[in-house]
Amino acid sequence: MSNIIPSEKRSIITFVLLAGLIGSALLFTSFIRSADDAFFLCSTASAKSRAVAAAADYEATPIQLQAIVHYATSTITPQQNIHEISISFNVLKELAPANFLVFGLGLDSLMWASLNPRGKTIFLEEDLEWFQKVTKDSPFLRAHHVRYRTQLQEADKLLRSYKTEPSCFPAKSYLRGNERCKLALTGLPDEFYDTEWDLIMLDAPKGYFAEAPGRMAAIYSAAVMARNRKKPGVTHVFLHDVNRRVEKTFAEEFLCAKYRVHAAGRLWHFAIPPVAANATIDGGDYRFC
Repeated sequence: MSNIIPSEKRSIITFVLLAGLIGSALLFTSFIRSADDAFFLCSTASAKSRAVAAAADYEATPIQLQAIVHYATSTITPQQNIHEISISFNVLKELAPANFLVFGLGLDSLMWASLNPRGKTIFLEEDLEWFQKVTKDSPFLRAHHVRYRTQLQEADKLLRSYKTEPSCFPAKSYLRGNERCKLALTGLPDEFYDTEWDLIMLDAPKGYFAEAPGRMAAIYSAAVMARNRKKPGVTHVFLHDVNRRVEKTFAEEFLCAKYRVHAAGRLWHFAIPPVAANATIDGGDYRFC
């Protein structure tokens, strides 16, 4: 008797898992709203009744409803597995509504947006044809088409050259307009620079052929944004495809093993504190870790 699960059953299992995550997000958000309302009540009994009423009155957002319908009627599953997804979902449960930056549009974009109800979820995608297809099918998504200055075949050179370019050093690092540091993401939409991101998902750009942009600049820029954070708390950075040499090498160089808090499958989770929470940094030191 075969142990292989038929594709139809795999799709059903995947949908059940995704529906559970989205449903949990719906329930969790209602509890958050209930807790906020409870501060204005005078007694424990009335607080409980108000919380129950708030949960009953909670309405799903359009993006959540669309996500449920999408995954219920599709045999296509997200790129990440349930163990990888759960790491990000657990953080979203604590922080939502949050500022969530996702590199890449994909089969899981609707899911990510639905797991951050009433938060700010922005997607960046470099493939124009794919960008147009996904945004046409899912107009609720907030997405930008972007261009990168790097190619995967330059990865080793970029890892060496940043160490001699002061504008790349952690003490002086910035992104907007930093043309001298090739690892800095420039020319992106204003909200990329003007928003302090609570979570950053690095699952793009493409990094599996020589002329592809690679994720070198995305990883470096995520580290810069996390270190330059002004709000309290850490920045959660999730890097997918760490089985590949470039992703792993650049993560160890800029995101730092000491900040890695979880790992599952091909995904690493980093919780990076702002510079203010770190020891004094030498302005002439290129090291991030």
